[in-house]
Amino acid sequence: MIFTNPLRTLPSFLITFAVMGKFAHDTIVPDLASNLPKKEQVASMFNDIAPQYDFLNRFLSAGIDVSWRKKALRMLKKDNPKMMLDVATGTADVALMATKVLQPEKIIGIDISEGMLDFGRKKIAAAGLTNTIELQTGDSEAIQFHDQSFDAVTVSFGVRNFQNLENGLKEINRVLKPGGRLVVLEFSRPSLPGIQQIYNLYMNFITPGIGRIFSKSRNAYQYLNDSVQKFPEGKDFLRVLDTTGFHNTSCKRLSFGICSIYTGTK
Repeated sequence: MIFTNPLRTLPSFLITFAVMGKFAHDTIVPDLASNLPKKEQVASMFNDIAPQYDFLNRFLSAGIDVSWRKKALRMLKKDNPKMMLDVATGTADVALMATKVLQPEKIIGIDISEGMLDFGRKKIAAAGLTNTIELQTGDSEAIQFHDQSFDAVTVSFGVRNFQNLENGLKEINRVLKPGGRLVVLEFSRPSLPGIQQIYNLYMNFITPGIGRIFSKSRNAYQYLNDSVQKFPEGKDFLRVLDTTGFHNTSCKRLSFGICSIYTGTK
């Protein structure tokens, strides 16, 4: 009798999960020499790059990241969410933009980096939006809100940084109201010939080099590339959303596949 290994029929990211108990990107950390867990390393890294974060986002993406965020938020337009949660809010770019695109009554932003939150609070105060947007120190895997608290949850370039991807998505599902939607904006890898080669050159050499020039953290923008390369993108990420309680999941590719918008409904 011939036995077939059941793992052979699974996508590569699921094989990694089945064998190791985690996804490949969960093992990617900013500093391989550190004994700290991924969560603590990521928080420290973002604390270090917080002063340059907004500038480098605009510079490295030539400003196109602004349009990506707007397109992601417009996915929620028909839902008209009143209470929103922005996970891995960073310096509150998405939260601030949501007040214009969606005009919710309240937005809570959470992040594990106090350095990023400090800059976000200054931006919110300057915009006169302290009554609408509130930033809190918070962990995606232990969200400090009751079940079914939010109409919508957004995550912009943050799911790659979750220490445990499934746990973070399950927590997001828990705090969403029935029928509420999750919108995730995340980097992805283009597959078109020519575009793929240019992208790899940019991410492997140019981005880490520029990051080292302008940032105190030597590892931050190398970590960006490494985590993008290992992230379960496209159909693989949709399967993860399906297994963590979301339905009607979808993926929309942007800018030749450099970035993707994922949506899922509770």
